Amino acid sequence: MSSPDPGTGAVSRVFAVLRALTQVPPGGARVTHLAQQVGLTQATTHRLLQSLLAEGMVEQDERHKLYRLSVDFFALAAQAGQTGGLRALCRPALLRLCASLGDTIFLLVRSGFDAVCLDRAEGPVPIRSFTGDIGGRVALGVGQGALALLAYLPEEEREEVIRFNLSRVREFGVYDEVYLRTEIERVRQLGYAGRNTGLLDGMAGVAVPVLDALGRPVAALSVGTIADRLNPERLPTVVALLQREAAQLGPRINPFDPGLRRPAQSLAEP
Repeated sequence: MSSPDPGTGAVSRVFAVLRALTQVPPGGARVTHLAQQVGLTQATTHRLLQSLLAEGMVEQDERHKLYRLSVDFFALAAQAGQTGGLRALCRPALLRLCASLGDTIFLLVRSGFDAVCLDRAEGPVPIRSFTGDIGGRVALGVGQGALALLAYLPEEEREEVIRFNLSRVREFGVYDEVYLRTEIERVRQLGYAGRNTGLLDGMAGVAVPVLDALGRPVAALSVGTIADRLNPERLPTVVALLQREAAQLGPRINPFDPGLRRPAQSLAEP
């Protein structure tokens, strides 16, 4: 009987470190924390991290000595996933919703503290929106799509965004911290963001998050229309159609899609 390949153990340890890095906060983690997570000595964990650094799969914050997965790692994973991109994957859903509802449909993704319009399907009724055309952006929390994205972020990230964006959303005149947190909780309870805030006179919207297999928001589907077309009688139908499309999209979205980390890059695609 052949003996085990000694390299197998080394490969297993490398992947253990990579898996541990997927669970760290956005800023990264120290060697001591990662060593505890994978059950290896600090010296061994440090050696593995240095090897991953050399290969470009891990990056280190020199100031705080924190390690995290690199952009190159996500780019490599993206090449193994869907090649059509987030916009191409979601485009049929936008067209179906636009045809069924007769309203303008938006696809929004997060970019730092903002929501970016990655795509839109234009309905027959002229409307105004916070993000405007493709590539437009607005602070997370302003408008239904941006609010749906904010509400479903992990708690730590959500709190960071609220702290940073509070002064920005106040510029719209009706937001304070209590109001914003109340709206976030309302969205989480209902499963959608849909209230005519009066921020855009005569306009109304409703949005649902597109969640991946882990329940993280990777995008939002949003309807923009005039207030009369989003009355209490019609609202449940609109929400149901949005949620059906979101439920079908979520499991198909590659979490390593560059469009989720670099929306501007996806906007440059033909």
